[in-house]
Amino acid sequence: MKFKKKILCIGAGYVGGPSMAMIAYKCPDYKITVVDINQERIDAWNSSQLPVYEPGLDKIIKMCRGKNLFFSKDIKNQIKENDIIFVSVNTPTKTYGAGADMAADLQYVEKTARQILKYSQSSKIVIEKSTLPVKTALAMEKILSSAKGKIKFEILSNPEFLAEGTAVSDLENPDRVLIGSRETKSGLKARARLIEIYSRWVPLNKIMTSNIWSCELSKLVANAFLAQRVSSINSISALCEKTDADINEVANAVGMDSRIGNKFLNAGIGFGGSCFKKDILNLVYLCNYYNLREVASYWESVVKINQYQQERFIANILHTMFGTLAGKKICILGFAFKANTSDTRESPAIYISQKLLAEHAEINISDPRALNNAEIDLSGVKGKISYIEDPYKAAAGCHALVILTDWDLYRKLDFRKIYISMVKPAFLFDGRNVIDRKKCHSIGFNIYVIGKRALTHF
Repeated sequence: MKFKKKILCIGAGYVGGPSMAMIAYKCPDYKITVVDINQERIDAWNSSQLPVYEPGLDKIIKMCRGKNLFFSKDIKNQIKENDIIFVSVNTPTKTYGAGADMAADLQYVEKTARQILKYSQSSKIVIEKSTLPVKTALAMEKILSSAKGKIKFEILSNPEFLAEGTAVSDLENPDRVLIGSRETKSGLKARARLIEIYSRWVPLNKIMTSNIWSCELSKLVANAFLAQRVSSINSISALCEKTDADINEVANAVGMDSRIGNKFLNAGIGFGGSCFKKDILNLVYLCNYYNLREVASYWESVVKINQYQQERFIANILHTMFGTLAGKKICILGFAFKANTSDTRESPAIYISQKLLAEHAEINISDPRALNNAEIDLSGVKGKISYIEDPYKAAAGCHALVILTDWDLYRKLDFRKIYISMVKPAFLFDGRNVIDRKKCHSIGFNIYVIGKRALTHF
């Protein structure tokens, strides 16, 4: 088959894989190739056990894989063959040197730019798909502009705004697609070519364009604003517990205000995932770099409240269970950072589990999708840990249940059956506001829910 366009994506992670699968699905006359240096990841994309769990993703992969969607480790030849290249490599927070623990580590972006420069035999459009700090495109431009002869590169920014757990629907029906470019003749021409791809299924009024720097910054700011709402409602949940107010009632009242809205006002143990903390700290670093100290301090407080919420949750468990967890068994329901994903990056469950183990508790971890990642995250941590997919088996013989992920299945559990199997007095700590607290209290549990008055039998 002769394809109308050939598109390459370098990076087969949570962004690259699903994003390219959707383009392949919507554009069957385009050939889409996804490459990665990780052979195990590529093998997984070519298998029945995908490395990323997203509802509906497996169906799209099965429809397109081998027809117009391909996963490969042959980076060199694919760079040669494709004229449109998405860059979707990892941009973790630096753990060393200048900007450690705040700045984005751009070594993989730079290495990819150098690979594109090395293997290109024709001019190309290079598209930033990873979340990157503002002005990253300038670094890529400087590297790629050193190309000799007639080969030219045009850099675009096209950040993703998908949410894990709803990635397929977010990609198919996005709130907006944002494309940033240099406002030169060649930059606008490259932007038009990318618009042509998305317009195959996205209405033109949802495709936004901007200069490249606004585009890069918009992604960081969007995540910062969302995280800010989470930390704001979580800060109020602490006050609710002290005053016998109900955080759900407060959130509903506030969310009815059309100026505010009701999204991201669910109190819990804090945000996780690969983006929020990383992007806010990146924003803090940038503000400090430009000597905007007060602005940096403001955004850093969002991360501090998130950490405070987790520490407060752990302290409550310890205090409630008579000041000691040594030798007690605790069942953790949910390890993914949110429901409908297997992703555990920056999951509050990691920190909470580590703290419980440090108090010499024994923990049983249950999650329908994230047990493998949980075992990786806690490898090397001292203490007794069991990984049990069945929540009923995980809860049997435990002193407490701790709900850390808002999986829908936890709302439907037979808590009477669970209560009977547990050590008494039985405690239930709901970090995601998913249970019917009054019903569970009537069964016999001592109930502690974020942002609500405790219900006990003491």
